[in-house]
Amino acid sequence: MRIANVEGRLVVSTAAGYVDVASASGGRFSHDPQAAFEVWDELVDWSHALPEHEVPGAHRVTEDAVLGPPVPRPRQVFAIGLNYRDHAEEVGLAVPETPAVFTKFPTSLTGPAASVRLPAGSVDWGVALVVAIGRRCERVGEAEAWHHVAGVTVGQDLSERGLQLAGSAPQFSLGKSYPGFAPTGPALVTPDELADPDDLELGCGLAGGEVLQRGRTGDMVFGVPELIARLSAVCPLLPGDLIFTGTPAGVGVARTPPVFLTAGDTLVSWITGVGQLRNPMVDGSAARRGSAGQP
Repeated sequence: MRIANVEGRLVVSTAAGYVDVASASGGRFSHDPQAAFEVWDELVDWSHALPEHEVPGAHRVTEDAVLGPPVPRPRQVFAIGLNYRDHAEEVGLAVPETPAVFTKFPTSLTGPAASVRLPAGSVDWGVALVVAIGRRCERVGEAEAWHHVAGVTVGQDLSERGLQLAGSAPQFSLGKSYPGFAPTGPALVTPDELADPDDLELGCGLAGGEVLQRGRTGDMVFGVPELIARLSAVCPLLPGDLIFTGTPAGVGVARTPPVFLTAGDTLVSWITGVGQLRNPMVDGSAARRGSAGQP
């Protein structure tokens, strides 16, 4: 199953295109994409019974519809640093013995084609496989971990490196949580849609320019099952929570000289079999200065 968020409404992919879940189900399911995770098993069973082509009572989504983040309001957003050996090596840090966990605050989430307003500073990229939890996880073992996953999507872990690395205690979460710093989408894809959900190709680059990152999720230091087991051993993972699982080598801060995103760039991020993000970068520094001090 593939679901998406079209202008705030939950849609499901069929052979005929995306259809509105609330209308297709006769109101059985909410139009709210976030509400899907509270009834995840029922939604999956219902979607499997849909006709392959025409869905009675369904409103089909037009091609010009605006996609939002498929999981718009998670209660918790976890993210993992240095989860690829080549990335740890390029920034001169040791490979962690336990997952390096930070958060991206939920207000940083945006859609797969949304413009990102760049704050003043050095904004870097970091493509990531993002996992959405579908069933409550508490002290879940690795063997059962995928059973608790609703699906995966493409994500970008954007970072303003100046704020992130400022001070004696780095501000990872703040530097990675400006509005728009967590593009996700275009759809949430259930693991059974993928030949091997533990080994997916991912990458990002500039539209019309060079590929900046390319890697495979099979090279993660801590794979999805181990991340879920380790995180859920500490705190419950709730339906609709997100995990940004880390980024491979190729980030801008590790280049000589360092390279960062600028207004006018379009950052294209992809995971084979899952989808693609295409996010234009625009100058947001002047707008923020102009709004300073407003009530």
